[in-house]
Amino acid sequence: MIGGEKVQRRGLLIILSSPSGAGKSTLARRLRDWDPSIRFSVSATTRAARPGETDGADYRFVSEPDFKQMVSAGQMLEHAHVFGNFYGSPRAPVEEAINGGCDVLFDIDWQGAQQIQTSALKGHVLSIFLLPPSITELQRRLESRGQDTDETIRRRMQKSWDEISHWDAYDYVLINDDLDATEARLKTIVTAERLRASQQPGVIDHVRALQSEFEGQK
Repeated sequence: MIGGEKVQRRGLLIILSSPSGAGKSTLARRLRDWDPSIRFSVSATTRAARPGETDGADYRFVSEPDFKQMVSAGQMLEHAHVFGNFYGSPRAPVEEAINGGCDVLFDIDWQGAQQIQTSALKGHVLSIFLLPPSITELQRRLESRGQDTDETIRRRMQKSWDEISHWDAYDYVLINDDLDATEARLKTIVTAERLRASQQPGVIDHVRALQSEFEGQK
């Protein structure tokens, strides 16, 4: 505490990645339920909205020409081409959030994660990869959702190993064999990472105040 006020911290860019069906969407939702101040990065996409999805809340739905223009103008923090559609994270709202001390959560694949990890904001990145307990369980989860056709599930399973092969590019890796236990570990990681010295610029002023107080007692 400094003068009765909390030491300001910078926000984290929290990246969650996994193959489809490994639980990242569920864990992302639980993380935000735990701390509602965590903002979800609303991706822009060229795919059509699915039933129940709201523009600006679930995704920002844009045309392909508009998406490419945003990329050309440097307005995307990351972008990728997945299953025939473009996805990307608008840069401005992310920078505004972390400069204001708010964490931003990204539910993205390894391509997007790699771009953010090498961006100008890389010093504030916390990257976490979720592994399924087995390939058999991964397929069972995809089939049990009842949201995709057999062909889509087949494509997602084919892509799963490509996703899994990039696990070692992340700061943390969690095997999601028990959802509640994985959630608890995830919260522990976020809590610890918020206390990194690089995330607390106000600590410098606090240390200076301590030094001044110390010198004054000599």
